[in-house]
Amino acid sequence: MSSTAAHPVASTSHPAHLEALHASVHADLDGIAPKKPKEKKGKPETVSQFPLEVQPRPDYIEHRIKIFDKLKAEYDEFVKAQPREEITITLPDGAERKGTSWETSPLDVAKEISKSLPDRLVIAKVDGVLWDLERPLEKSVKLELLDFEHPEGKKVFWHSSAHVLGEATERHYGCHLCLGPPTDDGFFYEMGMTDDRLVTTADYASLEKVMESAIKEKQKFERLVVSKETLLEMFGYNKYKKYLIESKIPDGTSTTVYRCGPMNSASYFLGNAENDSLQRIYGISFPDKKALSEYKAFLAEAAKRDHRKIGKEQELFFFNDLSPGSAFFLPHGTRIYNTLVEMMRGEYYKRGYQEVISPNMYISKLWETSGHWQNYKDDMFTLDVEKEKWALKPMNCPGHCLIFDSRDRSYKELPIRMAEFGIIHRNEASGALTGLTRVRRFVQDDTHVFCMPAQLEDEISALFDFMQHTYGLFGFDFSLELSTRPDNYLGTIETWDAAEEQLRTALDRQYPGKWELNPGDGAFYGPKIDITIRDALRRSWMGSRLWLESDPVWWRNLLGLGVFIVAKDCVKLLHLWLAKQELESRHVKNRSFAGVDVSGLDLINTLQRASPAS
Repeated sequence: MSSTAAHPVASTSHPAHLEALHASVHADLDGIAPKKPKEKKGKPETVSQFPLEVQPRPDYIEHRIKIFDKLKAEYDEFVKAQPREEITITLPDGAERKGTSWETSPLDVAKEISKSLPDRLVIAKVDGVLWDLERPLEKSVKLELLDFEHPEGKKVFWHSSAHVLGEATERHYGCHLCLGPPTDDGFFYEMGMTDDRLVTTADYASLEKVMESAIKEKQKFERLVVSKETLLEMFGYNKYKKYLIESKIPDGTSTTVYRCGPMNSASYFLGNAENDSLQRIYGISFPDKKALSEYKAFLAEAAKRDHRKIGKEQELFFFNDLSPGSAFFLPHGTRIYNTLVEMMRGEYYKRGYQEVISPNMYISKLWETSGHWQNYKDDMFTLDVEKEKWALKPMNCPGHCLIFDSRDRSYKELPIRMAEFGIIHRNEASGALTGLTRVRRFVQDDTHVFCMPAQLEDEISALFDFMQHTYGLFGFDFSLELSTRPDNYLGTIETWDAAEEQLRTALDRQYPGKWELNPGDGAFYGPKIDITIRDALRRSWMGSRLWLESDPVWWRNLLGLGVFIVAKDCVKLLHLWLAKQELESRHVKNRSFAGVDVSGLDLINTLQRASPAS
């Protein structure tokens, strides 16, 4: 990591939106909110009053190093004793290279290919499994070499960077580390302080200096496979690590542990911890300074396009603490919202959908039948009505099933395509609420298609066409993932296998080679296709989802983040459209409002003219 450019960033929900290194008091890993330490009032400190590194260093650092060094010496002797044999290393293009077992490493192969290649690499894959660049190959293998631009390479790079951040926090605070994983936008590390000290903005410069010194030392990442018993000895001083080892690693088994300078971190450490108040620091890193500069430019542009900022400036919507997670749409925002709804209504009519309206709340018996009570209750708003449990609907599906079941149906009626702009409530954690992207109350444009198995192929094709047409109006690119059976699935494996195979076939037919598999992430009642769209800054957002339920029923929600995406990607156009200094009166369907005449076009046609990259 000698060429690494590190840049700490902020925000527990969207780290890429802010520029300063961020630390926050974070709820414990069980999700039980701990008491937050009281922060001092007044202006935040800009210079730390604490030394760069704690002196003397915590005893546990030397304790860990002694155990690791002893095990590493034993492992080195083991490697020396292994027989050396000629092996064949097959590259992705089919080319073959010869090597020696227990000697030749992926890094050696990279050096043979090109002198400059090793400087760009992050990790290797050996027979489909991630493999350290300097770790010797043990037999003939298929080898891939991954750089930072590869999704897995980027994740490993950020995981390694998290280890460097962990080392810096130990050296600066003398804290006890908990978790330090990569994220979609960088990495973070959580820690428990041994005293009452809080992480503040004044600490960030010190942390960066310690990280930079660790990087300049060109510390190696050394890997060992260690037994559970040895791990407990190594991390016995740290109750967070100890808890994770005891709860996550079965007795009599082993896991990997890495050393980076004085820092050790077991790669298996994921899961729950005791209910302590942990502090979390976010960061991001890149292989070179050019990429870091580009990222800072991205942050500046992202700040300009923050939909919360635009919503306030353009008087589209706002939020109030008296109803957290529920948007108040102002007149300008309501007109945009209604225009999007009318556009969808027109598409529903053309595509044979019938609009319905279902209740907002139901007795718990319905949710027990659907499985939501057992699998989703914690995310629902429940209430007591006349000694019975009720819940606000978190989705429209059960209501549409009741509409379908309200009378006898003939096969001649199928397919039946229902659509609803249903009001949804979900009990999202307060700390997760983020503008229009994560709310408690919203309207979801749901459709459900009730059809016979023989009609599935045509209905799937029609849904894909609907999706592609709608996203095409706004110039959005999208990607597709098939999410398969989760651990808490309902129904039989045979039913799930059949449903998943139908979706695979549909994706291969419509988008051959252009979709990914997401194992185990389906809904408990059926597999799904997740459609992710990209905004003007090439960030990914969850868009539409297609579910296949038994008997068979299709569920689709398409518009979803409509106003949020429109606000972000058409900011310049909206500014013109809503400009107050050029107001004139015009009529739309016999309703008057103040607006701007843009080329005589309605809003949707106008938005089609806007470049998402503008």
